[in-house]
Amino acid sequence: MKITVIGTGYVGLVTGVCLCDIGFDVTCVDVDDKKIDNLNLGEIPIYEPGLGKVLARGQERGQLHFTTDLPVSVAQADIVFIAVGTPQGDDGRSDLSYVETAARQIACSLEGQTLIIVKSTVPVGTCTRIERIIARQNPDAEFSVVSNPEFLREGSAVRDFKRPDRIVVGVRDAQARATMEQLYASFTDDGVAIVFTTLETSELIKYSANAFLATKVAFINEMANLCDSVGADVEALSEALGLDERIGKAFLKPGPGYGGSCFPKDTLALTIQAQEADCPVHIVESVVASNSFHIRRLGKRIAEFCARSWHDQCNGNIDLSGKKIAVLGLAFKANTDDIRSAASTVIIPLLQKQGANIVAYDPQAMETAKTAIPDLETAASVIAATRDADAVLMLTEWEEFRDIDWASLVPAMRSPVVIDFRNLYNRYKMAEQGIDYYSLGRPAINGEQIAAQSG
Repeated sequence: MKITVIGTGYVGLVTGVCLCDIGFDVTCVDVDDKKIDNLNLGEIPIYEPGLGKVLARGQERGQLHFTTDLPVSVAQADIVFIAVGTPQGDDGRSDLSYVETAARQIACSLEGQTLIIVKSTVPVGTCTRIERIIARQNPDAEFSVVSNPEFLREGSAVRDFKRPDRIVVGVRDAQARATMEQLYASFTDDGVAIVFTTLETSELIKYSANAFLATKVAFINEMANLCDSVGADVEALSEALGLDERIGKAFLKPGPGYGGSCFPKDTLALTIQAQEADCPVHIVESVVASNSFHIRRLGKRIAEFCARSWHDQCNGNIDLSGKKIAVLGLAFKANTDDIRSAASTVIIPLLQKQGANIVAYDPQAMETAKTAIPDLETAASVIAATRDADAVLMLTEWEEFRDIDWASLVPAMRSPVVIDFRNLYNRYKMAEQGIDYYSLGRPAINGEQIAAQSG
């Protein structure tokens, strides 16, 4: 089977490259000439561990191709994936203009029986919409439309594609189902379950899965805030919850709120779909509000903790003017350069408005972050970022940050203050090094407290 993937963004590129790696001849199409030229040179436009090696293997075998010629690529294909972006519109709805444009272009280029697979995250009813667009534009076309949502996590997308928990497929006819079974035969041979269902159910499964995971993230963050208020420990709480098999351990680690390209967009889009269906999803609406509040609240908590540590709070006013805060981590999570809806894009401007001088370091996301925070000052390393800092703020859980030698950094800082929104460190060990250390859902601790306990 020959496969064409339309769109070389995150989903399209990973999908095309990995399908090639399991033995298919794949052509990836994009309208961006420069991106296609770079991909043909083996240069990847995103940071995704392992993707470069897989891409190189496909090109070496001559089974992976990149082009801007959509008509020829579609005409030669047995299967066409639509993997274009569905960004959030100004009204919160998913913008389907790229999907609809792709459908119209496909309609003009179809030759012979073709299976069209919608990989993009789309609202319920979109696959039916695509069917109508193609049938109206090319009444003689022989095609079927299938829904096949992706469940790739940035930072582990190659592994997620090759070892999925399940594969979801929405189909209307037996021939389309048979083709999908053939496409994913190597996965089912390894014991991966395929959930066959209707188009509408498949479309909704993706939104439901992301909304549920976002709910777990928002819940544990609210519990972390409550732990702060009552003196409890969120790590012990999370461990106990996770050991309950009905709940599970995943997504129960507190942090600076969910971000990225999926959770913020998909939760909001789901609430709008539900409202339009006169069936509001109040839990998801609350999750959206909770996450937004949590991120903004953290900006205030940073200032409050710094003021206590610096003893600069006067008459209830907190002044960050002239203070240097080193921010370690800009991406919404580790192992990606994605800063879409990242906490850094909200918290840094809040601190800047309070007069703080921000210097940031991230192993991969500094250039992309500058598009969202144009006046952002960056440093070439952790050492450079933290030198002369009045406080250090941890926002992303990069492995590099877990191994920081704080004993060597503290002497070069103006104030030994560390605010850790990823709970990366043992708070007692940090305090033993003379650091005023604040994390989420765990009581703040400093060197004076350690000394008192030792006495």
